[in-house]
Amino acid sequence: MIVWVNGAFGSGKSTLVDELRPRWPEALVFDPEMVGFVLREIVEVPTGDFQDLGLWRRQVADLAKGLVEEYQRPVLVPMTLINPGYVAEIFGALKDTGIPVHHFFLKVSEDALVKRIDGRSFTPDDPAQDERVRGWCKSKIETCTAAVDTLPRDTVFLDGELGPRELANNVLDRVGVLPGR
Repeated sequence: MIVWVNGAFGSGKSTLVDELRPRWPEALVFDPEMVGFVLREIVEVPTGDFQDLGLWRRQVADLAKGLVEEYQRPVLVPMTLINPGYVAEIFGALKDTGIPVHHFFLKVSEDALVKRIDGRSFTPDDPAQDERVRGWCKSKIETCTAAVDTLPRDTVFLDGELGPRELANNVLDRVGVLPGR
């Protein structure tokens, strides 16, 4: 199975996956952002957002599918994915394989998102770049929160302001894995 953890930047996707890892040790973690970083080194990304590259979307779906098929293990995917067309493309490709996809979206208030983003350091050695990244993340908050209404019907919405342990319990319960395992 694939467990996609979605939400705005700063919503706690990586924190939730970090909480799930020791409790679900057979699960693999796949961060699609890494595919974007690789592509950015190879080709120009005219819009600045690697999700706009069709190759990124195909590679993400193919790699997630390949990980499940090759290793016969569940895959955790922490990634903001809100463009309805891209969601349909990637999730459609995954569902066409017959692999169950569990989609979770962390809902967090705008104030909490801003606080979390402001409290993070993305590039500690480059304060100017750090501020640009924070600004970019904050500029996406409205789009991310508005996307809630366009996500697939089977999306499970979680209160991203809950603690990581409680969120992990919710995810493990929903996907049928015993908590603490």
